[in-house]
Amino acid sequence: MPVIQANGIGIYYEWHGAEGAPVLVLNNGILMNAAASWAPQTSAFAAAYRVLQYDCRGQGQSDHPAGPYSMAQHADDLAALLDALGVRRAHMLGISYGGEVSQAFALRHRERVLSLVLADTVSEVGPELRLIVEGWRAAARSGDAGLLFLVTAPWNFSPAFIAQKAAVLEAARERYRSLDLPAVALLCDAFLGVRFTDELRHLDVPACIIVGEADLLKGPRYAQILHGAVRGSRLHVLAGAGHAATWEAAAEFNRVVLEFLETVPGD
Repeated sequence: MPVIQANGIGIYYEWHGAEGAPVLVLNNGILMNAAASWAPQTSAFAAAYRVLQYDCRGQGQSDHPAGPYSMAQHADDLAALLDALGVRRAHMLGISYGGEVSQAFALRHRERVLSLVLADTVSEVGPELRLIVEGWRAAARSGDAGLLFLVTAPWNFSPAFIAQKAAVLEAARERYRSLDLPAVALLCDAFLGVRFTDELRHLDVPACIIVGEADLLKGPRYAQILHGAVRGSRLHVLAGAGHAATWEAAAEFNRVVLEFLETVPGD
């Protein structure tokens, strides 16, 4: 199992694609992990990029130290991981929580970012989103994985996907049983501290913002806020897709990402 010590913790990581290709870092959603999150993307992206998938602190096979956690800490963990792997600069792609980690990384380590792809993510937490995630945190603190699934799944998938993909939902329900629920609560705390909108106005980096049209959690309104804050950013709305756009509209998501990356000047 590839685990490397970085910023005082063990971080699990995976490499995909040819050595020497431009590096593309994939940052996971809050309830996901490197080994499962990116199944619809890995082979498509690895055909042209050196893809780095990893678990942030509190996720998957990386260490789950005592909290509190913060987005700044995640950003510095990632910088230390890149140092340990000998990576100077990279493209950053993040979905949901991973998008917020990507923003934090770009704000703290701008010189290391070739481009940003921010999917179904936010730069600030509105009052309705705060209530939702406080509910997730309460479910995680209860220690009941089944309850956490029930309070999160309707926000993570579109109604159409839920109706049509029962097997995917059952696999997710099973995966929740392996989650470290106290760590999930700490990740929720870190998310609730996100306040990036004003800082992003000073960021100069090629950026692509992607959002599912039917994302009920971090949907088009939040994408428009991001688009307005990040100068020169592109905005793509994926028709019919919910919050888990990488799964619900995988082919279109992959096409948008790869076409955008082709426009970014090399290192």
